[in-house]
Amino acid sequence: MPQTDTPRPTALKATPEEEDFAHKYTEEGQRRIGRKLLNNYFKAVEDLVKLSGVGDLKGASAIELGCGEGFSTQRVRELLPSNVRLDASEYVEAMVPRAQERNPGIKVTQESAYELQHPDTSYNLVFLLEVLEHLDYPEMALAEIKRILKPSGYLILGVPREYLWCALNLARLKYVKRLGNTPGHLNHWSTRDIKKYVTAHFANIEAAKTPLPWTIVLARKES
Repeated sequence: MPQTDTPRPTALKATPEEEDFAHKYTEEGQRRIGRKLLNNYFKAVEDLVKLSGVGDLKGASAIELGCGEGFSTQRVRELLPSNVRLDASEYVEAMVPRAQERNPGIKVTQESAYELQHPDTSYNLVFLLEVLEHLDYPEMALAEIKRILKPSGYLILGVPREYLWCALNLARLKYVKRLGNTPGHLNHWSTRDIKKYVTAHFANIEAAKTPLPWTIVLARKES
């Protein structure tokens, strides 16, 4: 494992082992509105992939961090150019074999976003989709992503626009006692807030998409 000067995170509030990350694909994602929202989401991701120019690189590599049970990995693989090798990883050990079974041609490993098991400058593109809002120390994850990205590599990061996310939950009578806040969402960002956060802790944003109810940004690591 690469050695870094970043201290190990302590006193974690996050409980990913207890959360259901698959329902938006297996339940809501199978209904008409949910399917449309997901399709719009991944269309926005695809647009940002094209803007990154990764399809023009020989031997390009990408990784999806926090892939859960691998449903999102399937979608990412479908939209990536064929020249890009895709890896994936997940923190919750029990989810790793499920993600691997769902994506037999992709290497799926178990690792923490705070301690990635990859050498410096390993990847041209990193996907962090609906993960940052679950992290106690999001800035530490961004520092690790910066470490494993190649010079001029890209991060595609997606988070909920939390005020809209909560409103939609309340409209479905979900998490009413929590005012619509999804359990496990430790960080709440608007589009403006996540742009400021990524710029401050990672790099300048090249482009952004706002498919309802998310914000997805494309940020480039400086050379």
